[in-house]
Amino acid sequence: MVQYSADLDSAFAAVADSTRRGILERLGRADASITQLAHSFAMTLTGMKKHVAVLEGARLVTTRKEGRVRTCRIGPRRLAHEAAWIEKYQQLMDDRFNRLEALLERTRE
Repeated sequence: MVQYSADLDSAFAAVADSTRRGILERLGRADASITQLAHSFAMTLTGMKKHVAVLEGARLVTTRKEGRVRTCRIGPRRLAHEAAWIEKYQQLMDDRFNRLEALLERTRE
């Protein structure tokens, strides 16, 4: 059985949610406070804090507290392992479809 890393699992779990993907896109343009993010997504502060915590757990977002404001920014993780896994899976699927196509071509003759 293949073992996948916890980092891979946490990253995929974090980006599986459309709100969290939206947060990453928003933070890609500029840092934002949790309050600003909550307003952008028409969400409660508590709900936004939970989403940010998941992204922080996956190291996709970092936060820092300045006074009473917690500011979020894109984290240090760059999803290189996840992209490599997706590419490997894509290649496996392409290979299968190519074999199927070759089989269909042979059976047509």
